[in-house]
Amino acid sequence: MSRSLALLLSTAAACALPAGGALAQTEAENDTVIVVGRYLSLDQVNAVKTPTPVLNLPQSLSIVDRAQIENQAFDSLADVLRYTPGVAVSQGEGHRDAIIIRGNETTADFFLNGLRDDVQYYRPLYNLEQVEILRGANALLFGRGGGGGVINRVTKDPEAGETFAEASASLDTFGAAHVAGDANLALGDGAALRLNAFAETFANHRDVFDGERYAINPTLGFELSSQTELVLYYEYVNDDRVVDRGVPSVSVANGPDVPLEGFDETFFGSPEGNFTTLEANIFNARLDHTFNDMLRGNVTARHADYDKLYQNIYPAGFDAGADLVTLDGYQDTTARENLIVQGNLVGEFETGTIGHTLLVGAEYGDQSTDNARNDNLFAASNDDRITIAFTDPLNIPAFAFATPVRDRSSAVEFASFYIQDQIDLTDAFKLIAGLRFDRFDVSVLDRRAALAPGDDGRRARVDEEVSSRLGFIYKPAGNVSIYAGYSETFLPSAGDQFLTLTTTTEDLQPQVFENTEIGVKWDLSSGLAFTAALFRLEQGQFTSVDPDNPGVTITVPGSTTDGLELQLSGRLTGRWSVNAGYSYLDGEVEGGAFDGNETRQTPEHMISVWNQYQASDRLSLALGLTHQDAFFVLEDNAVEVPSFTRIDAAAYYDVTDRTRLQLNVENLFDADYFPDAHSNDNISTGAPRNARVTLRHRF
Repeated sequence: MSRSLALLLSTAAACALPAGGALAQTEAENDTVIVVGRYLSLDQVNAVKTPTPVLNLPQSLSIVDRAQIENQAFDSLADVLRYTPGVAVSQGEGHRDAIIIRGNETTADFFLNGLRDDVQYYRPLYNLEQVEILRGANALLFGRGGGGGVINRVTKDPEAGETFAEASASLDTFGAAHVAGDANLALGDGAALRLNAFAETFANHRDVFDGERYAINPTLGFELSSQTELVLYYEYVNDDRVVDRGVPSVSVANGPDVPLEGFDETFFGSPEGNFTTLEANIFNARLDHTFNDMLRGNVTARHADYDKLYQNIYPAGFDAGADLVTLDGYQDTTARENLIVQGNLVGEFETGTIGHTLLVGAEYGDQSTDNARNDNLFAASNDDRITIAFTDPLNIPAFAFATPVRDRSSAVEFASFYIQDQIDLTDAFKLIAGLRFDRFDVSVLDRRAALAPGDDGRRARVDEEVSSRLGFIYKPAGNVSIYAGYSETFLPSAGDQFLTLTTTTEDLQPQVFENTEIGVKWDLSSGLAFTAALFRLEQGQFTSVDPDNPGVTITVPGSTTDGLELQLSGRLTGRWSVNAGYSYLDGEVEGGAFDGNETRQTPEHMISVWNQYQASDRLSLALGLTHQDAFFVLEDNAVEVPSFTRIDAAAYYDVTDRTRLQLNVENLFDADYFPDAHSNDNISTGAPRNARVTLRHRF
């Protein structure tokens, strides 16, 4: 790691969370001690499930709170994660969140208030209190997947005894508009309603991109007694947008292929045929109960259904010499219904002089999915692909999504039990140890396969896995911890979306991930924290896209990522706060045809910095930087996306104590760059300089 950069800085200043329940109440009302510092508690339904200070967690964790989301005008999880060390953003084919955590790609390791939210869609931020990004294998707390880490969104809860409202509206230079509202209404003693809603229209620098999205999230909270609280949550999300998969790559002399330059605005798709729609209905109920000073617990149940369609024509090759472009396309539909129930008990007690924080939990889930795919058929070629003369805009011949290639129903039933003990051996030495047992029962009906003689199209597999976690913490001072940790997780052969099993994958053992990590956390002051982590993440056998046929997957024996992550966040002075991070990632494929190649979309160096300065009582200024090294799109290392550095800026003016006017400028110096990719011929182009004006008012 001789090339590693030294100290740079990270996300989210210290956030003090009360040790009270889901209905936030004042210290005077509850005689509650307010814990100073970044503190994750069971009552907040945050990712670690136990009342554990971040300082005492033996793994890397970033918290992006609501203030940072608003200040940096984040509009997507991709925006949030570009300012998180160790995490790269993938394109997601223009219709879903997709990320690369420590060299491991995922579309399913997303959680909402601690429960899995694995459907492929773009998750909005309008109703969030914070986003928690945990790195390293996390099976003990989250179950299958999470090989590189997980993303947990924490929503806003009702606040008892409070009535307030806030509204915001914004408009950017492309013409995209966004309005949002957040209202809290006290409903008598110990009850409240929180209502969040938003709507937005899409526009950007591309020739063809538009659409709209809106959502509403009413949440009711009840204090059933002094020890019991109930929160009822419903969310409806509707998303309708153009699917844009970027530009293809071109060949260059003496090196890997590179993205096509000079056509950042050109749409390599069909204005009429490229779109995605989503409707999601999510119901959630959470019951928190304090049994006594030593024992607390909660039960959370979620029922959700999702109805999604996406279809697209996309670039599959480009011949610069002959001025020809190859196009491909398909249509995909998914209907999914999830039922998840999770319960946790947390006990805090002592055995002699040794303190314990014992977590015992269980989870049950039932998921059913119908998924179908139709290949595109070009009339002129009588095939799903066609090569045409390159024009701007493209003159795409007649096509139809008319060739069925997939028609499957899958059912997944899973049950888990986990136990973990955080042991305070002394004031200076702490130990965390835990085990989790998971059972997955996957069955698939493949209606296309059933058309073959002698094949009923039914596939099934049952996996039972035990995952472990072990961490050791040494605290030479109350504000410093040095830790070492080991964790593991697995992914069943049905994949992270459980869409299919084949006669081959039906016999495959789950993929295994192992994370070994050492690090240090240092609260330099009450408002400034530094963390550093050195890790190795080993990934077992996985599948990748065949670079010669994107519709086919191939098996890769495994990979290893060695890395370093540095974070510093908080206030440097009374007026100056800094959030920034740095990561060094060295990902390598092990075995098979790609042995020794770099892992997909794993930049060696990534840097993020966000400075905010209080210039006067009413005016604040901010300046940010993101840098991303070059990376290879796929494990074949055939296409390399170049490095880039982007500068952003912002200004905030408090017109009154309740009204703020905000200006955010992205890509201040108009850099030409490619931020992410999906495949060797689907590479996103970065937006030129653009500005967003936001007006925010609290009633």
